Amino acid sequence: MGWDEFLVLWCAVWGAAAVVGYGMSLAGVTKAQRTVRLTGRIERVREPRHGGSRVGGISVVVSYRDPASGQEVTVTNDGERGEVITAAWEGREVGVSHPRGRPHAYRFSTDPEQASRGLGGPNCALFLVYAGLVALAAVDWGWPWALIGSGGPLAVYAAVHLPGTVRAKRDRIGRLAAMEAARGRIVAVLKDVTVDQDDGHTSTTITPVVSFTTREGTAVTAHCTAHLPDPARAYGRDVTVHHTPADPSDFTLDRAAEQRSQNLDVVVTALAIVVLAATAVVGAALL
Repeated sequence: MGWDEFLVLWCAVWGAAAVVGYGMSLAGVTKAQRTVRLTGRIERVREPRHGGSRVGGISVVVSYRDPASGQEVTVTNDGERGEVITAAWEGREVGVSHPRGRPHAYRFSTDPEQASRGLGGPNCALFLVYAGLVALAAVDWGWPWALIGSGGPLAVYAAVHLPGTVRAKRDRIGRLAAMEAARGRIVAVLKDVTVDQDDGHTSTTITPVVSFTTREGTAVTAHCTAHLPDPARAYGRDVTVHHTPADPSDFTLDRAAEQRSQNLDVVVTALAIVVLAATAVVGAALL
């Protein structure tokens, strides 16, 4: 099989997958549409053990009302239970979901989830069709078409999203400026060691856990993975935590560093637009 036949087959297979996926979405039978989505509330937070593992996130007990029976259900996030909860406090609302008819296969998300149409898979398949068409054009008409087909549309896509990135930066900087300060303490330092099965290389991940109380009296326990010097020796250290009043999970130890990060996001997006547009222009010039 030559490249032409392979790429045509590629596009046909992924195109069929996209059509099937969109059809299932219209029929309301995708996995996402068959998922029951609920709002749970954290009833209890278990303080992590110093020297323990970050796997599984902050251990919590969550309660929610079962829509089928109307009864209150209490569960934990032990084991593989969806998104890892890295910031927890009593009363925090989290998302709980499970397949229809299988309430024991519940999974968590850090925020209550909205209903989904399950279009992630079909959209991905459609992108793979597009990538196959670009490759096919490059094979049949010359490699400059790969530069045009990849650089042009992606530059347009990035340019369309640039205003949103700028707005997100302004909103984030506004939230950083409105953050409240609270005294915090590193109550545990978690350590995970992994060994590469191929070369035996060992890597260690250090995750400090900070505990702080908001002005309203909410006691928060959270993984603190950024802006903490010498995290391996941080156990028992007092820190200043800046957090959003309405959402204590949005916190930082260094507001200035967060602001620089937001500026960098806009610069990177703008540079990506320039590079992608230049790629398309070079491809057109080489035709």
